[in-house]
Amino acid sequence: MIAKHVPMRTVGKSDFADLVDYITDAQDKTERLGLVQVTNCEASTVRAAVSEVLATQHINTRATGDKTYHLLMGFPPGENPPAAVLKAIEERVCAALGYGEHQRISAVHHDTEHLHLHIAINKIHPTRNTMQEPFQAYRTLGEMCTKLENEFGLQRVNHSSRRSVSEGRAADMERHSGIESLVSWIKRECMSEMQSAQSWTELHQVLRDNGLELRARGNGLVIEAGDGTTVKASTLARDLSKPALEARLGGFEAAPERQDTQAKRSYQKGPVRLWIDTTELYANYKDAQKGLTAARAEALAKAKRRKDRAIEDAKRKAAAKRTAIKLLTNGRLTKKLLYAQVSASLGADLEAIRKNYDQERAKHYQGFQRKPWADWLQQEATQGNAEALAALRARDAAQGLKGNTIEGQGQPRPGHAPVIDTITKKGTLIFRVGLTAVRDDGDRLQVSREATREGLQAALRLASEKYGARITVNGTAEFKAQIIRAAVDSQLPITFADPGLERRRLELLTKENAHDRPDPQQSDRGRTDRRGTGPAVARATTDNDASRSSAQPAPGGRRVTGAAVVGKPDIGRAGQVPPPFARGRLRNLSELRVVRFSQGGEVLLPRDVPRHVEQPGTQPDHPLRRGVVGPGVKPEQVAAMDKYIAEREAKRLKGFDIPKHSRYANGIGALTFAGLRNVEGHTLALLKHEESILVRPIDQATARRLSRIAVGDSVSVTPWGSIKISKGRSR
Repeated sequence: MIAKHVPMRTVGKSDFADLVDYITDAQDKTERLGLVQVTNCEASTVRAAVSEVLATQHINTRATGDKTYHLLMGFPPGENPPAAVLKAIEERVCAALGYGEHQRISAVHHDTEHLHLHIAINKIHPTRNTMQEPFQAYRTLGEMCTKLENEFGLQRVNHSSRRSVSEGRAADMERHSGIESLVSWIKRECMSEMQSAQSWTELHQVLRDNGLELRARGNGLVIEAGDGTTVKASTLARDLSKPALEARLGGFEAAPERQDTQAKRSYQKGPVRLWIDTTELYANYKDAQKGLTAARAEALAKAKRRKDRAIEDAKRKAAAKRTAIKLLTNGRLTKKLLYAQVSASLGADLEAIRKNYDQERAKHYQGFQRKPWADWLQQEATQGNAEALAALRARDAAQGLKGNTIEGQGQPRPGHAPVIDTITKKGTLIFRVGLTAVRDDGDRLQVSREATREGLQAALRLASEKYGARITVNGTAEFKAQIIRAAVDSQLPITFADPGLERRRLELLTKENAHDRPDPQQSDRGRTDRRGTGPAVARATTDNDASRSSAQPAPGGRRVTGAAVVGKPDIGRAGQVPPPFARGRLRNLSELRVVRFSQGGEVLLPRDVPRHVEQPGTQPDHPLRRGVVGPGVKPEQVAAMDKYIAEREAKRLKGFDIPKHSRYANGIGALTFAGLRNVEGHTLALLKHEESILVRPIDQATARRLSRIAVGDSVSVTPWGSIKISKGRSR
């Protein structure tokens, strides 16, 4: 675990509300935002808590420093502590910094390879109104991280940095932007030559050959590149500091005037060296960045022209109104009132025009903003650029997924591609299957959290489609057991590379098949099949006596109807027995409520009974059955429904006034219509039950029918999945 204070360099730019907006923004991703917590605040929602914190900060008028403390805690890839552990870690670290009683808002993020926690802390104490500034916070954070790693059994991380502050910032810049820093370039090209120089003249010559210049600044030395980029000499190595060089080479001697000699090489800002060629990609990136400034200027000019025209039109309309008042109205007081109304209306119109213009300008500045190299690669990869995705995965920072992972070997069989939620800067694809988040780094898959059965089955299916049917599973014993169960339930044509896992899979598969196979000793008994249309197993016979084949009792005392086909059970002679929907018509039934059929061992299921039969029947009662969304629902409809539910639940956890959303399950009582939603081209029906919203996919015919009723009308869902309106019409 790593804990780090993220300082705001300019105090004037520090804003608690902006920080909370950033850490609680889902950014249209279902996998970015996790648990959001408000601590030591009287307010219960995030918005109200922000207002409370700002009011507390406003009370302290003497403090001139930053009143907001941004704490970031990250965990190694593959480590996902539960919510209770994260909460305990947050409380312990904040208390160690002296912020145990201070107001704070925290949010968990899952949109990178490693889980991380953002904490926005108010430095102003809520009762004393004094500002707390931790002394040497990095030491306290390092000690607390070591202690918490041992206490909670987390992966151990080195908390003592071997780099200087400047060197660490340069490395952070490289990881963030993907552009090689001047520090890395000098270390790669001429570091050894600089350290081996025996005089100031020789050192200046080495630097000149590499397009660099050594100059004195303040009490130290700086190295400047041809494009103006500078770095302190001591940042490269301690033996290149001014005291160390003067002790070795004597008093500092400035470089002679520059000569017209061509440097052998020079520093040029470019991508960090990768094991793949990114020359063409970087050229495309430079071309795209060049056109951004011109495109933004053109868009801003068009927006200003639209604003000017709108202002002129508003003023022209106001002038016309004043002229009409002057010519058509009598009475000084009346004219004065009407003129005031026109002026107020004009002011409101001008304010709305200026507000729209400001919003449009902000949109253009955001849309035409220059992107770092890594961000541009991420954007291109999201749009389907395979070369950009390969460049992201070739970075040194991309070290592969760890933890509960699935790999595949063999011949890939491309199938249905899942909907990608986001792509990280390391080239990891993140997509969701219901409540499960699955990550793909190009070599293996990782089931990060909420490992449901549907998510594990989808991960196995994707692994076999992308990498091959021979599956390798890494992770905890519990995860391996869940994978085996998912493989058996899904009946996928895969094998496990681990002999123990494969043996266990075959054992479970054999038990499942033995459970489903009929007992040979009981095969001659007439059992009802799953559809209720006749005996499950019929005794084969070659007797042509129709009465014997249709009426002879079986050993179980029941009758077997129809002559069976030899060697094929469950197939009767055509025409002997009517289909289920044609049996039990009113004209053939008694008027009594108890009906006896001539053939024994047959049961009419609800879907086999015609809908117009007025015979009372039992109501479905499935208190222990897993909820389903209904027959005939396609997987892409279920995916759209789960995505909508996840998006609404994420906003509800952030404090928005949104009722709980969940899947519709059979057997629920009174429902009211709450509207329709369209997600990725699939229509969803919202059904309100008590204080929650139930979501169910529907077809276009049902959507057209429901669009004609009002929100709040009573509806019901039949046992076979149709939505019925209170007026009696049904799909």
